[in-house]
This record gives sequence, structure tokens and C-alpha cells, in this order.
Amino acid sequence: MTPGLIKKCLTLGTLMVMVAPALALAEDGVSVEMFTANNLWMMIAAALVFVMHLGFATLESGLTRAKNTTNILFKNTFIISIGIITYAFVGFNLMYPGEFNGFFGFAGFGIAAGETDLTSAYSEGYTYWTDFLFQAMFAATCATIVSGAVAERVKLSSFMIFATIFVAFTYPWLGSWKWGAGWLDARGFYDFAGSTLVHSVGGWGALAGVILLGPRIGKYQKDGRMTPIPGSNLPLAAIGVFLLWLGWFGFNGGSVLTADAALVSLTLVTTCLAAAAGALGAMFTSWAVSKKPDLSMTLNGVLAGLVGITAGADQMAMWSSLIVGGIAGVIVVYAVMFFDRIRIDDPVGAISVHLVCGIWGTLAVGLFGEMAGMQQFLIQLLGVVAYGVVAFVSALLIFGILKVTMGIRVSPEEEMEGLDLAEHGMQAYPDFQVATLGGLHGMTGVTDPAYKRTAMALESVEAAS
Repeated sequence: MTPGLIKKCLTLGTLMVMVAPALALAEDGVSVEMFTANNLWMMIAAALVFVMHLGFATLESGLTRAKNTTNILFKNTFIISIGIITYAFVGFNLMYPGEFNGFFGFAGFGIAAGETDLTSAYSEGYTYWTDFLFQAMFAATCATIVSGAVAERVKLSSFMIFATIFVAFTYPWLGSWKWGAGWLDARGFYDFAGSTLVHSVGGWGALAGVILLGPRIGKYQKDGRMTPIPGSNLPLAAIGVFLLWLGWFGFNGGSVLTADAALVSLTLVTTCLAAAAGALGAMFTSWAVSKKPDLSMTLNGVLAGLVGITAGADQMAMWSSLIVGGIAGVIVVYAVMFFDRIRIDDPVGAISVHLVCGIWGTLAVGLFGEMAGMQQFLIQLLGVVAYGVVAFVSALLIFGILKVTMGIRVSPEEEMEGLDLAEHGMQAYPDFQVATLGGLHGMTGVTDPAYKRTAMALESVEAAS
């Protein structure tokens, strides 16, 4: 054999080695280029969903008082960290147990990719690792929803235990009913990206926690009046909402599970239209009710529209998405007012946004879009009730056990001082925080004489009164 022929044979062999994976992928129905594009989009979507956790952190910080900011940020950092770890250890295989048609399934502890799990034999849209990463970003969202609702008075250690259990077991088990091919999936229940599976489940957990905690000191008066407790930083809250709006493109767009150009683009458009309609719905409703344009209500209207469209974002046309989002924006205003009226103290409106609008969005699948019909509506209603009962009872049990064993609420003195100092021994804004008439006057970290003079003046006023 001549050297030239040997060289040609080697070149051909190298080419076959390079082409073989593509041929194998083609046999599975998707080219190597398309599989790569699909997987890349899923990883980008996972990154966008991760950004949502920054949005939640800034939104919660902005809508609560400055003296609790460090505590808010600490909880949000813990939630995403413990959520990823527990999802790797138990949650992923609990949520996606494989072939089962019953009420409960589990594929074992830990995660590990098999020989074909990194090719389109696993999925035409993503590898095993990308699948885990994308779903892990969703998992912690449930506990983040709870964090905002119980803010400013929950004991840190108790919340950390609750979040760990809720993310590790409750959320993935309930998720398996639909996304893991469980019993609700078999009945035709539809929740594209989690209006119920993520948002309402978190909302039910938040409601259970708020009921057992009770309202913040000074929120409701004995004569029935409600005293508003304004947030400390509306610019930060607005940044949080816009980060969440951005992240929702990954939340819903990634839920297509491929980079299918037609379906992803439709999903992104319906998501964006619903958010905008939710903002306007809440803006003009709150303006009509309070006679003033309310920024915090408008921001929650954006989130309400996003939560509302999440269950059927791939099923809606332009007008349907506008209607679903707009109604969600109206609903959230009246939901916030309703919960205040019954003394459910939710500092950030998480229950109204995620629970109430999550229910609305889930039911809307049976009213608008390609799946609309009475039969589908009844199936959606079944799912709402089933998830509501189990999620609420589960959260109530977890919080209830913690309440009778180690307690779930800080002392009145700690609450008045602020959880930053009481729980962490530090302040988020040490050079800017000043004591107020309603609280204690610990000035740790404050060096400006003007602030000290202000604190002394406040003490004199209180003493005189």
C-alpha cells in the first residue's frame, strides 16, 4: 500500500469517527446541529430562570423594611443553594421517577448520566445534565415565594428547615403528578410551565405559613383598621420585577424543551403580552380604587400577568394572552385587598400573585386558547383542588410541627429591632438606617452624628408621649 493510499485511508477513518455521532443522532430523528441548538437554548433558559432568584431577592428587599434586608438576602441565598443540592440528592428522581401511573414514584438517590443520556436518545431537546439543571432552577422558586410572604417575623432557623423539606419532598412529589407522568397527567391536566405546579404550590405554602405566624406587629389595629407598612426601596422592587420579567422568558420559553422556532417565539410573545396587560390591569384598577396610581400594585400586576399565562403560554393567541394577563392584573389588586381585610399579612403580595393568579391561569387553559372547553376546564379544576389540598396541608404540617417544637416566630423585641440585627448581627445599610418611632433604638454601625441626634430626638418624643 502506497503512502498516499495510507494517508487517504487514515483521513477517511478520521472523518467517519467525526461523522458517526451525527449519523447516530440522525437515526434518532434530530440532527447533531439541531440537538446542539436545542441543548444550548435550554442552558440559556436555565440561566434566565436563575436570574429570577435575583429578582425575587431584590423585590422582597424593596417591599420590606430596611431593618430586615440582610435577613431577606440571606434566606434567598440559602433557598437557591439548598434547592439545588436537595434536588440533586432526591428531588429530581422523585419528580421524574420513570414509568409509573400511580400516586408516588421514586427513581433512587443522586443523579448520574447513563451511556446514552448525553445524546438525543435521552431527549431531542437536551442532555440529562441540562434537564437536571433547568428543573433545579424551578425547584427553589416554591420556597422563595414562601419567603416573601412570611418576611419580617419568621425565625430564620425554622424557615431554613421548612424550605429544605418543602423543596426536597413536597414540590417534586406534587410535580410528579403532572410533569413526571403521574395520575393527573393521565387525566389530561395541563400546566405548561407551572402556574399551579410551581406558583400555586408555593402560594399554598405561603398561606399556611402566614396563618400560623400571624401578622406583623402594628399591621392591624384592634378597631379593625389596617396600618400600611411601606417598603424601604421601591427602585429596588422595580428592578426585581424587571429581572423577573426577563427571567420569565427562560421560565416559559425553556419549557418548550426544544429550540423549536415557532413554538418558542409564540411562547415568548404570549408571555410578554400577558405581563404588559397585567401591569395595565393592576395599574388602572388600583388607580380607580385608591384614587392614586400605585406603583407597588402595578409591579405586582406584571407578576400576576406572568403567573397567569404560565399554565397555557404555548396554547394562547394574542387576544387570549392579553385577556388572561389583564384579568390577572385586576384580580391581584382585589386579592391583596381581600387578604388585608381578613388579616392575612403578606408584605410582598406573594399569596395574591402566585396562589390566586396561579389558580386563575390554570383554569384559563380551559377557557381560552387551543384547549378551551368545559371538559378541559373541569380537569383543570380537579388539578387546582388536588394540588391545593395537598400543598396546603403539607405546608401546614411542616410549619405546625416546627411551631410546637422550636417555634417559628421571633420575639416581639427582635421583630421591632429588625431581623438584621436580631438574627445576623449586621445591617444592610449601616450608614443610612435610623431608628423609628415604632422600634427599638439600637444604632449599631451608625457613625454619623446627625443620625444619633435623630435617634435621641425620637426617644425624647416617645418618652413625652
